[in-house]
Amino acid sequence: MTKQTAITCPPAAASNPKPLALHMSLQILTSLSALSALPLWSNGSLNLKRAIGKKPHEKDLPPPALDNGDFTAAVNREACRRLIQFSDGVKLYQCQPRQPRPAEPPTIWAAGATRLLDYGESPSAPPVLVIPSLINRAYILDLAQDRSLVRHLAASGLRPLLLDWGRPEAEEREFGLDDYIGERLQAVLDFVCAETTPRPALAGYCMGGNLALALAARNPDRVSALALLATPWDFHSDNRIAARFVTLLAPALKAIIAAQGEFPVDVIQAMFAGLDPAQTGTKFRHFASAAKDSDASRRFVMLEDWVNDGVPLPGKVALECLFGWYRDNAPCKGNWKIKGETIDPANIRPPSLVAIPSRDHIVPPASAQALADALPSVQTLTPAAGHIGMIAGSGALEQLYRPLSQWLCANV
Repeated sequence: MTKQTAITCPPAAASNPKPLALHMSLQILTSLSALSALPLWSNGSLNLKRAIGKKPHEKDLPPPALDNGDFTAAVNREACRRLIQFSDGVKLYQCQPRQPRPAEPPTIWAAGATRLLDYGESPSAPPVLVIPSLINRAYILDLAQDRSLVRHLAASGLRPLLLDWGRPEAEEREFGLDDYIGERLQAVLDFVCAETTPRPALAGYCMGGNLALALAARNPDRVSALALLATPWDFHSDNRIAARFVTLLAPALKAIIAAQGEFPVDVIQAMFAGLDPAQTGTKFRHFASAAKDSDASRRFVMLEDWVNDGVPLPGKVALECLFGWYRDNAPCKGNWKIKGETIDPANIRPPSLVAIPSRDHIVPPASAQALADALPSVQTLTPAAGHIGMIAGSGALEQLYRPLSQWLCANV
């Protein structure tokens, strides 16, 4: 099959931390809230212990003795400094020169917007079907020549086949999870099994892990091993804030999806930003003060381009995930079905590896651990990294690439 258009990062002029208006508003509101709290602080009104009740041995403390003029001026300067530094960081990011991405390998299968890219160095090497999330671009797994999970797997003697979902076209806009897993992903597995030996392993990242798990559950004799990287399972783990958030906003979320026919990228990005509202401001302020020609700055730009290059989620899939997964916790409760078949990790036959990054705020470790606990034959890996850092951070080679490739080579 002929090679199609290469995956490209967005041009520098179009690059912003999305949605930019939200991030700018958060920076301004944070500064304003600090300034607004000063009068309360200076007159002692911010006595939280008095508001919630003192312990018997505690005494009332006098208001802090502050030189209001000097302290207010210092807070104002710091608030302005942070706003300016964030703005400078965004401007530098927009203007930073972009490095070309690595050359893309051949496309060996395609349907609609979906392509299968062959990173293998030998057609006889054990195949690994690598499945990314539906809402982020596949090239996070091949970000740079020296920061590429799939290229490392190939150099380890495996044949990684990376699934690129692409941007949903007319056909995919009507898809639900039944279509993506029971039809499109099933067709990919059928092709791989017909073209390669031995049986392929599956490796899924984030939501791609849920898709890989469902595919393995529906094809128990056609998969040699299953690697699940930062894959959520118990959506009510740790706390139920996400479930309450989705329940509260259900009318608005449904209205947006009905009007757009999809879940827009900016809304998805806004929800992710809500998991750690301070993160975007902090990282762009750090970028503003970093050396502009350093490897760290170049990697920051490369990774941020990927973060801001998301794709919309088809409306039916968005409804299934928002309400079936986050609100109702259907996977963990045993209520998630694909084409009428319940997806139960306890029935997975191939050996499994679950990677649980310890600093993941997108998929809480407890959520991924619940999946590991439900699998019958499993090993766990706990990189000291975040959700994205595990895949593309400075420690990815030692913390994920090498142990994953070694595990796969021993199990395919």
